[in-house]
Amino acid sequence: MAEKGFLISSIFAFFFASSFSSVVSRTLSHTPETILLDITSSIQKTFDVLSFDPATLQTQQEQEKTTSSSSSFSLQLHSRDSLHKSSHNDYKSLILSRLERDSARVRSLNTKLDLAINGIKRSDLKPMENSEGVEAKAGDLESPIVSGTSQGSGEYFSRVGLGRPPKPFYMVLDTGSDVNWVQCAPCTDCYQQTDPIFEPSSSSSYTPLSCDTQQCKSLDVSACRNDTCLYQVSYGDGSYTVGDFVSETVTFGGSTSINNIALGCGHDNEGLFVGAAGLLGLGGGALSFPSQFKASSFSYCLVDRDSSSTSTLQFGSAEPSDAVTAPLLRNGQLDTFYYVGITGLSVGGQLLSIPPSSFEMDESGNGGIIVDSGTAVTRLQTEAYNSLRDAFVKGTGNLPSTSGVALFDTCYDLSSKTSVEVPTVSFHFSGGKSLALPAKNYLIPVDSTGTFCFAFAPTSSPLSIIGNVQQQGTRVSLDLAKSLVGFSSNKC
Repeated sequence: MAEKGFLISSIFAFFFASSFSSVVSRTLSHTPETILLDITSSIQKTFDVLSFDPATLQTQQEQEKTTSSSSSFSLQLHSRDSLHKSSHNDYKSLILSRLERDSARVRSLNTKLDLAINGIKRSDLKPMENSEGVEAKAGDLESPIVSGTSQGSGEYFSRVGLGRPPKPFYMVLDTGSDVNWVQCAPCTDCYQQTDPIFEPSSSSSYTPLSCDTQQCKSLDVSACRNDTCLYQVSYGDGSYTVGDFVSETVTFGGSTSINNIALGCGHDNEGLFVGAAGLLGLGGGALSFPSQFKASSFSYCLVDRDSSSTSTLQFGSAEPSDAVTAPLLRNGQLDTFYYVGITGLSVGGQLLSIPPSSFEMDESGNGGIIVDSGTAVTRLQTEAYNSLRDAFVKGTGNLPSTSGVALFDTCYDLSSKTSVEVPTVSFHFSGGKSLALPAKNYLIPVDSTGTFCFAFAPTSSPLSIIGNVQQQGTRVSLDLAKSLVGFSSNKC
């Protein structure tokens, strides 16, 4: 009898331990256990990002030629440091600024979702106060992407033409918002930008939208003045833009134009967009650029955050043949966000014991995990994050730990190393598909002296977010027609 009791106790203890273990016993044979992180190269970039010479890079831009073909259009771009030199004297202050603004970004996304789930429009909270191209089809447009995190915003930028004749402007690319806008003259309040302020009177295609247009009715916050539509967009982090809602021409590659794109002509703007002239919304809502352009697909690849190299944003391009695909899910309460069907995470080739519900959206629209170009650090529900972190810490027991930095609670002193082997971190999708991240996408420097931190963070919100630190160097393809998202490593 005692033997039987011992057996039952042992079985209970086994299942109890398994339920709370961070690592499932199942090892993934096709996933390597470790990957090399080049410490020397990572630290060198922390110096490079602060020493870019904007004058030199702008001269290079002037010498570059725009290239195009019948199937694609491309523009050469550089990091945001080429637009507006960083005011930070050291890399750690830059990182702290990035993380502070990143937290504001996450709060903004969560607020947007909470309002939608609870059936509250921003207009219900605070009414707004009145204060020659070639026609293109929805496909085969391409524009380079540039890192903008040197100024702490966490976004990426693309050079596009606005108006007719087109004037070039650097625009923030944001998959987490829909409304396109640009700073416009006359300015009641405009932040500093690299390009001259857009002058509506210089464009023959500038057309104010009336209040009864569908575009005006699609705004969350709008008002009327002399039958002209006024808009207001606030981002929850103190950033906002207010002005006239208009129709304009957007040009890619200097020659291919898309007419009648609804965008905000902002006369009163403030926030985190220093350097860029405005924002190009790439979300899934009716007013986003892809939706207005009726694009069936688009893809982007985010360059290294501390690099002056370039990449591209492409519309209508074919998905790379080696892309790891997953279901692209949508939220019935909010059509802006792009949700990804993820089944799990692994560390060091071992699948973590994380409940599937940690990655799933419930019937009310809560939960799930989105891919977002504007969020820097991937946020996971606390339970999922703890499992991921604990498994990573277990696999890095040979590395000297140090105190946490800002929202990072797992950091290492690698000042004496030139390179280290660290456990692989992978996302897993249905059908046994997986995406292994490069080591530099999850163990990142936070100063120039060798402190590196595990670049994930917990969130108390039901919503999880795949941020741009984890996306860098990977082409993210959004097939809107087939409801698929693809990830292709080294396809920038």
